[in-house]
Amino acid sequence: MQPVRAVTGTAVPLDRSDVDTDQIIPSDWLKRVERTGFGLGLFAEWRDDRDFVLNRPEHAGATILVAGPNFGVGSSREHAVWALQDYGFQAVVSPRFGDIFRNNSTKAGLVPAQVDADFGRRLLDVVGADPDLEVTVDVERLVVAVPAAGLEGAFVLDPFTQHRLLEGLDDVGLTLRHADAIDAFEQRRP
Repeated sequence: MQPVRAVTGTAVPLDRSDVDTDQIIPSDWLKRVERTGFGLGLFAEWRDDRDFVLNRPEHAGATILVAGPNFGVGSSREHAVWALQDYGFQAVVSPRFGDIFRNNSTKAGLVPAQVDADFGRRLLDVVGADPDLEVTVDVERLVVAVPAAGLEGAFVLDPFTQHRLLEGLDDVGLTLRHADAIDAFEQRRP
């Protein structure tokens, strides 16, 4: 996992609430055994509608997804995080995340920036009105900012999760910090 200090780029406004992991990546896509290629299935059923926000050319190349409340609820599908990352998103901003989705995100390096509901609504509105706005999700300062719109709001990450993202430590990386102790233990085993 790569360290994440800040994510800056344009954003896609997904003005929907209660988006579950089956909507993020439908179950038809769960037959793959590798972590790549899931971006094609991201919101697959909604993308059949040519007016769906991800189908609009003005949002091509966006690195931040701004969603309504209750994003990533439902099953514990790691594939949802993989699909978002494979598509190109590095951060998701929402007033509320499903607990398992948020946990899966931080372990994979996708920043779940949980903001208060009023700020989330204003962010959806400004990004929806101007798809060229630059948005920054700053993991060091724990803020989401849109300088051109004069908008800045805090988000919360516990200190350990913030440290993991800043240092690029997934579960394997955390374990490897103890490689010397693991090697010493292995040497003592019969």
